[in-house]
Amino acid sequence: MNKMTLWLMLISISCFSQQNKDIEKPVRNLFLGMKNADAELVKSAFTENAVLQTVSKDGTVKSDSIQDFVSSVSKFAKGELDERIIVEAIHTDGNLASVFTPYSFYLKGKLSHCGANSFQLVKQNNEWKIQYIIDTRRKDNCKEIQ
Repeated sequence: MNKMTLWLMLISISCFSQQNKDIEKPVRNLFLGMKNADAELVKSAFTENAVLQTVSKDGTVKSDSIQDFVSSVSKFAKGELDERIIVEAIHTDGNLASVFTPYSFYLKGKLSHCGANSFQLVKQNNEWKIQYIIDTRRKDNCKEIQ
């Protein structure tokens, strides 16, 4: 492999890595805001008309209000909400991105439940925002995430 090919590969990897960090930013801000009981940081992660849903064990889909969710975060003390994630996959096409994250959720320091989040993000005004989250929640077979 010549130096030019290696240089182009390194530039591509660097650009891809930065793009993923930009896409992950609102997801990470969501959970940082939850952990710090910072409702404004949580709110800043979402588009104006974002959707929040959960899939129950029987497959029923329950919708929640983003505004109610944001408001509930401020009712907790800093450190009481701690959702730990692993970013398993990021897919993009233009101004659309999909992020899949298994998680473990801790309430006041104790493992409460776990599952997976599926995020759909859109790039608006040169910034990624969460448009849609759907998650699963279970109390069995939870693996702790550090």
